[in-house]
Amino acid sequence: MKTFLSTIKFDYLQRVRSYSFLITLCISLAVAYTFVPEPNANYSTIRIADHVGYYNAAWFGYVTAIMTSIFLSLIGFYLVNGSINKDLTTKIGHITASTPITNFKYLLSKVLSNFLVLITIVFIVFLMSILLFYLYNDGYSLEILDFLIPYLLVPIPAMFFIAVLAIIFEVVFRKYSVLQNIGFFFLFSALVFSANNDKSQFALDPFGTKIVMHQMEETVRSIIKVDEKTDLSIGYAIGNIKETKKFEFNGISFPTVFIISRFIWVLLGTMMIMVVTPLFHRFSIKEKLRSISLTPKILKTQNNQEIIVSELKKSTTNYGIISLVKTELMLLFRKGKRWLWIINIIGVISLAIAPINIAYPLILPVLWFLQVHRLSEISSKEIYNNVHHITFTSYKPLSRLLSSQLIAGTILMLSLASPLIIRLFIKFDLLSNAHIIIGSIFIVLLASTLGILTKGKKLFEIIFFMITYANMNKIPFMDYFGGLDHNNDYIVSLTIITLFLGTIGFLTRRHQLKN
Repeated sequence: MKTFLSTIKFDYLQRVRSYSFLITLCISLAVAYTFVPEPNANYSTIRIADHVGYYNAAWFGYVTAIMTSIFLSLIGFYLVNGSINKDLTTKIGHITASTPITNFKYLLSKVLSNFLVLITIVFIVFLMSILLFYLYNDGYSLEILDFLIPYLLVPIPAMFFIAVLAIIFEVVFRKYSVLQNIGFFFLFSALVFSANNDKSQFALDPFGTKIVMHQMEETVRSIIKVDEKTDLSIGYAIGNIKETKKFEFNGISFPTVFIISRFIWVLLGTMMIMVVTPLFHRFSIKEKLRSISLTPKILKTQNNQEIIVSELKKSTTNYGIISLVKTELMLLFRKGKRWLWIINIIGVISLAIAPINIAYPLILPVLWFLQVHRLSEISSKEIYNNVHHITFTSYKPLSRLLSSQLIAGTILMLSLASPLIIRLFIKFDLLSNAHIIIGSIFIVLLASTLGILTKGKKLFEIIFFMITYANMNKIPFMDYFGGLDHNNDYIVSLTIITLFLGTIGFLTRRHQLKN
């Protein structure tokens, strides 16, 4: 038991002291600040048929709880994923494997440390939501239970479920992080977008948000007097704030079945860890070695001939970047498993044959997200593979090496989007093509700059997943490739942001080279 608790303690402390945790915490607080818009904001997060709730304790507590459950489930997986692989690379896992701790206890300790990391962020967001209530409330008093009950029943069990998924994906897919990232992306999308409003099925929602949304919808139905067959729009909305109407939401009384189901999700997660325990390698991964023949080979001897140095071909020096671009393209192409290119090819074909109103705003961002494992290390792989001392001392590492990486990444993204670009060009839609080109440069520069700043890939994976999920929900200000309708100034703003990213990346890398 002492080893078990020590593993949880020190793993948790190591996580919360990491750079990626601090960045994720800052992002979480920044996003949590927008969960309940300030009274004069031009957007709303939960708006039901042009109705929003009065800013009482129940509205603040339940809205921030369900938004935290969805948002932190979205990025939490990428924050805590990779804990077993880190123990493997740092050799700590080999030390742990020599202790009496069982495989199940080790995996469970990783789940609990993941869970503690996530609920630490939940707790800080919880405190921030109370602070925002005092700033924004419409004269209502604080009812602490309206905050405690939704947070205990909605995001807390969801965080345990995410912590379990992170370990299961690591055990099943082992070192293939690309499969973990893509697999969770599609699983999360399927769970969130499954529109099942049957009251008997609310217990099957791992995030615990559908029952709250349903009760809010029923409250609005009783106000505007529509039947249950009428479909009401629910979700994030920008603009038309003056047309919104207020209604009073006083929370919900969670049914006993739902409360029990939240504990069952925790128990089910523990049982899932027991199921995958036999698949855990316990850090006894054997490297494949080539068979070496013990039979001595007899080399044919040849007569040594005189070499005339003056007749040898003179070597030529090439300081261009074309050869480097070719090398970077080859590295990007060979990154990950080859069969993943089958999925990419299917995506490219879909861009060629699917209707443009589906291919452009939906298929393109998903296809680009599938390259997350290629882009995430585009400018940090030298540090990860510990060869930066060599590459940073090469000839003009900024104008040659870094530029070749950015050019190769942009070529890859544009090549994948080429069928859509051709179709838009045939329609003389040059503005959309300009959006796609700038969007490809933007996402490559984002990967490069974040990799240079953090010297890792996790932050980019988190942000890229958030951006892709937002684009699938058609949130306008997260559209980096022009898939939605915008005014002419939007492309100018996107270009400025792209140039700013490139400037930050180049200046940071230049500072690293000097030091």
